[in-house]
Amino acid sequence: RAAEWQLDQPAWSGRLRITARGSTAFIRLEDKTSGELFAQAPVEQFPGIAVESVTDSSRYFVIRVEDENGRRAFIGVGFVDRGDAFDFNVALQDHFKWVRQQSELARQDPDQGPKLDLGFKEGQTIKLNIANMKKKEGAAGNTRPRPAGPGGLTLLPPPPGGKCSGERPPSLPAPARLPGTPITDSVLSWPQPSAPAAAAADAWGDFAKASG
Repeated sequence: RAAEWQLDQPAWSGRLRITARGSTAFIRLEDKTSGELFAQAPVEQFPGIAVESVTDSSRYFVIRVEDENGRRAFIGVGFVDRGDAFDFNVALQDHFKWVRQQSELARQDPDQGPKLDLGFKEGQTIKLNIANMKKKEGAAGNTRPRPAGPGGLTLLPPPPGGKCSGERPPSLPAPARLPGTPITDSVLSWPQPSAPAAAAADAWGDFAKASG
């Protein structure tokens, strides 16, 4: 009970700080001017025996201090302001809440965690834009290589129904007279070769005798 203490004449007064190293919290009682350490209470569990609340006040606590040689003693501490006592409790609770979270994460199996599902859901579809691909394929399919002849020349196919022979072509029929268009024999007559060009006429053969 805090009422049994000499609250009007405390043995020491100063500032209280809470620090942490790893999972252990430390309640440090320091001189409010120089910061010199008066006593320190390591806290490995809260609530626990290292920090206990009194039964008759929310502003007073019993803490277990420990020196460098391992000697321990229980002392009573109290806060003038009730808000400071509340912050003292919250600081210890937040630290050990963090300790529990870290312990749970360390024990958690990574294979049992949520897995990323990349599969398609039922009825889900995707759309692919292949317009450019079709255009390229169509352009390539329309061009057909032509057969190349000797020396890399391109050979054109013969006209349909055409035949090559050395026979004399049939005589051309007489030109038809069109209405309103006079046709005279002088216009259609083939000039006769002169004597010096007789040899050339022989070379033409039957083609030189064709009229028109």
